[in-house]
Amino acid sequence: MSDTTLRVGLVGYGTAGAAFHAPLISTTAGLRLSAIVTANPERRRAAAGAYPGAALLGTAEELWESAGEFDVVVVASPNRTHAPLARAALDAGLPVVVDKPLTATAAEGAALVRLAAERGLLLSVYQNRRWDGDFLTARRLVDEGRLGRVLRFESRFERWRPVPKGGWRESDDPADVGGLLYDLGSHLVDQALQLLGPATEVYAEVHSRRAGIQVDDDVFVALRHDGDARSHLWMSALAAAAGPRLRVLGDRGAYTKHGMDVQEDALKAGGRPTDEGWGEDDPARYGVLTVDGAESVVRTEPGAYQRFYSGLAAALRDGGPPPVDPAGSVATLAVLEAARRSADGRQVVAIG
Repeated sequence: MSDTTLRVGLVGYGTAGAAFHAPLISTTAGLRLSAIVTANPERRRAAAGAYPGAALLGTAEELWESAGEFDVVVVASPNRTHAPLARAALDAGLPVVVDKPLTATAAEGAALVRLAAERGLLLSVYQNRRWDGDFLTARRLVDEGRLGRVLRFESRFERWRPVPKGGWRESDDPADVGGLLYDLGSHLVDQALQLLGPATEVYAEVHSRRAGIQVDDDVFVALRHDGDARSHLWMSALAAAAGPRLRVLGDRGAYTKHGMDVQEDALKAGGRPTDEGWGEDDPARYGVLTVDGAESVVRTEPGAYQRFYSGLAAALRDGGPPPVDPAGSVATLAVLEAARRSADGRQVVAIG
């Protein structure tokens, strides 16, 4: 790649495209949001107002037809479209970023990884929660040895949404890849594998609790990792009182953190990573390090979703590794598939 600004085509301008991708792409040095694909009239008007320099396209086929005008495509459309759109981008000779989950199955994901390798093209997955402030802090404490050997990682994405919102995320059609296991679970499992390494066993409880839907909205996943550390992961739409966002227990100490990372709400409210104090946590919600009964407050590392796109720009420019290796996302999909089998069979399932 040359040193010129890289031209990005964004497919999809729903919540993912409008809140989690476009603001980051448009504020990353070396990237330019050159086109947005959406057929929805209301979203087209919103995109035109927010990004007047971006071309508005009605279909992804228009991107493929003018592939030479772009340097990378970002797929932020509904989950059922991830695999076919990613394949089409690669077939058009374009590097591609896919929002999580990469695909519906690990086999589909592995096939995309092979196709990208055959084409000599970058493929990456937007696992932005690796750059949540709480997780960055937990990783730092683990890397510094402050907790000793990690025994258990507890992590929760719990919300209070007793009335279903509808839409494909709450569809029980398997082709939609809806439900919390694949939505929030894609983040929680990815974090667990990043922190503690490969999983060897999974046990899961997957429920549909709210009236009017059959898709999973209350999930627990337990992982056993190489080395025998454990992860306990919760995701729920019916948590009237949330537990700790995360707790990491080691043989020397523990780290406990309440409250969600601030970046999601900031992006949805129109914030940008260029804003002063971006990603800074409220000091009242800083986590606590406990060692031998003594507690000390630990400042939360600033959240930094923008690192994904700065890493993408560097990888495309310099030919280095992608900000997220897609093989890791395939491993996450293998765990999610095993979790589904575990819940269906009410048993522990071996992975690999």
